[in-house]
Amino acid sequence: MPEINYIDVFFSLQSFQEEELRGKSAVIIDVLRASSSITAAIHNGAKKIIPVADMSDAMKIATTMDQKDYLLCGEKNGTKIEGYHLGNSPAEYQPEVVKDKTLIFNTTNGTKAIKKASLANEVYVGTFLNQQTILNALNEHDDEVVLICSGWQGRLAIEDTLFAGSLIHQLTGGNLPDSAKDGAKVAFGLFEKYGDDLEGAISQSDHAKRLAEVVPNDDIAFCCKVNEFDVLPGMRDGILTNLNG
Repeated sequence: MPEINYIDVFFSLQSFQEEELRGKSAVIIDVLRASSSITAAIHNGAKKIIPVADMSDAMKIATTMDQKDYLLCGEKNGTKIEGYHLGNSPAEYQPEVVKDKTLIFNTTNGTKAIKKASLANEVYVGTFLNQQTILNALNEHDDEVVLICSGWQGRLAIEDTLFAGSLIHQLTGGNLPDSAKDGAKVAFGLFEKYGDDLEGAISQSDHAKRLAEVVPNDDIAFCCKVNEFDVLPGMRDGILTNLNG
């Protein structure tokens, strides 16, 4: 497992440069809702997920594939993109819909963070739903680890920071050393304050309030469930697959 002073936290996808991840491993966190949808999709049998930065990239990839093999998935500002098969609600990614499919995935924050992390040694996608699987993977690392909170339009998102804090809390046994990096201290402190009521804290977050008008009511509660899925979405040659399988 990495020394805790080698774990850092970035609070939005705009808060780091690609080169900063060279030689390190990264966990991409977008609790509401890209990480949760990706984790649910892989658990429910999606063959692979291709994260893209924007709609034009998604269409370029789609034109190279047989229509029966892929689904266009994602959102812009919380709502499903017109003409896409699926939006960004984990509830949409049921086995009968995604099994054996390739998902071309495009979201406002999460997939951009995944693409931006391409120079890292390893890139995982984590959320509360697969927390233990992420912890198991991190315990095998001896390189530096960066927890990348996707945030929202360059700002801190409490739900992503809470998950980063939850990971750090678990990795340290609840005792954060003074040598920890500032970002780790902030995330750890937030989790200490709000970790006993994740759903309550997250449902009151700015992002949850923005989403309330446009997403299914059950999404927030579902995204707050801990250790629902034993899957490890990770990048291989630009494609997310289950590294736990």
